[in-house]
Amino acid sequence: MKKTNASILVIDDQEDILFASKMLLKKHFENIYTLNNPKNLVELLSQNNIDAVLLDMNYRIGFEDGREGLYLLKEIKTLSPKTVVILMTAFGKVETAVEGLKAGAFDYILKPWENEKLLSVVKQAVDKSRKEQKKSNNIESADVFFVGNSDVIKKAYSLADKVAKTDANVLILGENGTGKYVLSHHIYRQSERKNNPFVHVDLGSLNSNIFESELFGYAKGAFTDAKVDTPGRFEMAQNGTIFLDEIGNVPLHLQSKLLQVIQTKMVTRLGESKARPLNIRIITATNMNLKQEVTDKNFREDLYYRINTMEIVLPPLRERIEDKIPLAHYLLQKMITKYGRDEIIFYEKALEQIANHAWNGNIREMENRIERAVILCENNHITVSDLDLEQITTYEENQDDIQLSAVEKTAIEKILFKNNNNISKTAEELGLSRGSLYRRLEKYNIN
Repeated sequence: MKKTNASILVIDDQEDILFASKMLLKKHFENIYTLNNPKNLVELLSQNNIDAVLLDMNYRIGFEDGREGLYLLKEIKTLSPKTVVILMTAFGKVETAVEGLKAGAFDYILKPWENEKLLSVVKQAVDKSRKEQKKSNNIESADVFFVGNSDVIKKAYSLADKVAKTDANVLILGENGTGKYVLSHHIYRQSERKNNPFVHVDLGSLNSNIFESELFGYAKGAFTDAKVDTPGRFEMAQNGTIFLDEIGNVPLHLQSKLLQVIQTKMVTRLGESKARPLNIRIITATNMNLKQEVTDKNFREDLYYRINTMEIVLPPLRERIEDKIPLAHYLLQKMITKYGRDEIIFYEKALEQIANHAWNGNIREMENRIERAVILCENNHITVSDLDLEQITTYEENQDDIQLSAVEKTAIEKILFKNNNNISKTAEELGLSRGSLYRRLEKYNIN
């Protein structure tokens, strides 16, 4: 019987379970890894391309609620998004298993398992992993190689290509939706660290109460829910690249802690005194004017200069006039691939609207509108109605900043009204994060 060329990881604290699963799985799959201690998970995932993980949900006697398994599920999905996770539990707690499915697990198995059932689920998981990898590779390759023809974007990517070969800290500036994540990943893919982890952290979404534990990690017992020794995001990026997105949103009282780690390249987990050395590349990004934030005493000057060895500014879409239509065609092909659709084209009127639209949410807004259009369009032609752009005011290219602000305020008010003041729906439709939308509501005094 020919084995499937796939890598499977089994994590369980019982040696007999590890032995039995390895004996069964090695007959069908090329590489079987086992772990009896989740502490080594980060290192193993960073060094190997794992297709599927069989993850036990409980590791300590007296703690059979599955919380540890759910936490490790989150860590696996963060470290290796294309790895498919199958949960295992001996206690038949279906509610916890369902919670795991909602959190991104592929399926669950009750112990003791039936061999045929286990093999069937693992094979399905490997198939799903391969499909996800193929889809991701197609999309990522397109992201890497699409730049545009405008001078402003070519200048930004030229600078990125030069700095990618170094280990210099990079600060990416630009409005929401301009492609800061894509550029950061492009730098990573062009660097010497491209075969090591790339860890993305959205600092804007981190509550200050969990800021240190998420970034720096913690020791078992450091606080009430600290059940196991856990590395933070910095350690997860060891030998690779960490991308700290929305760094301008970090509260002032936490900036000093971030500065110390970035400056010393050492991190100390909560509840420990031992500093751990870091070998990482640091890329940061924000949509804020950090120089102004420094002047206003909202951002530390020493942190600003530490992260800003090289600054790259990504232009908004309104400054990339000649890129709008090529970008629309590129995003259309991306969505056709994503949804497995036949060839779809734009009607001429739809292209005219794309060219004249304000695109306050930049590339993210355009991607959102085109994805919606691909889902809704009939006869493989995208119409003006499919794009649903009429609620956003168009603009003349020579408008000054005051006029553009008026356009943005009007757009926000209209979409807020349309969505009955639902912040989440409005932010998504505008291509903004909730935090960015809140800042605009305050800026324009919109209640």
